[in-house]
Amino acid sequence: MSVTERREAIDRPLAQEEKDKVTEAVRHDVGVPGRSSFTSPCRRPRQEPATSAQVGLEALVRKAPSEMPALELDVTDQDSVTAAVAKTVEHFGALDILVNNAGVMLAGPIAGADTAEWTRMVDTNLLGSMYMVHAALPHLLERKGAVVQVSSTSGRIASTGNGAYAATKFGITAFSEALRQEVTTQGVRVVVVEPGFVATELADHITDPVMQAAAQNMAASMRTLQPEDIANAVVYAVTQPEHVAVNEILIRPSDQTR
Repeated sequence: MSVTERREAIDRPLAQEEKDKVTEAVRHDVGVPGRSSFTSPCRRPRQEPATSAQVGLEALVRKAPSEMPALELDVTDQDSVTAAVAKTVEHFGALDILVNNAGVMLAGPIAGADTAEWTRMVDTNLLGSMYMVHAALPHLLERKGAVVQVSSTSGRIASTGNGAYAATKFGITAFSEALRQEVTTQGVRVVVVEPGFVATELADHITDPVMQAAAQNMAASMRTLQPEDIANAVVYAVTQPEHVAVNEILIRPSDQTR
């Protein structure tokens, strides 16, 4: 589904083919840490060398219709963000949906932490999403569109070894609520999606060996969410009738206890 098709789609039952387009786009957006690219209507992270998820994404882009271009950007660079949003609007003529999903999780104890990792998480997870909203918001206000902020259960519950990451996710929640209050009467809906454990590469980039092992063991102990599960939640939120605002979706694996 292109960004310009959302307005028509919400006024009638969403065709399965249209839902599949959105689901596929968002599915490949979930959980790839690092640098970013922008595929309308979604924005996704990226890193070098290419991961299996990125290979799948590139294959998706190659076979997708023209209304799904891929534009590289760095969410920590405001000029890069502004240029990507401008190119997207130039291509489609409008922007209806922003899915903010670029993120990195570098878990570890506070004592003895490499504070450069804190900076990287704040720059990517929090400031990156804020920059994206800042650049996209004028266009979303014109179209009465939607902002989807992909946060985490860590944005609700901080835990040992996850203080800095949780701080970025709590920050997203606070920023999103302030944004919601500012724009809801102007027709822009703000959605915060808070996933639990999802089967992605996110935990693979933890540099602390104890925390990485803990994350891997916890994921192995449960039936983790799949990227499609998060994509379906996003699709549900952005395709509701205009009088319905789904502001928050907390989604965990059934086996996850916290």
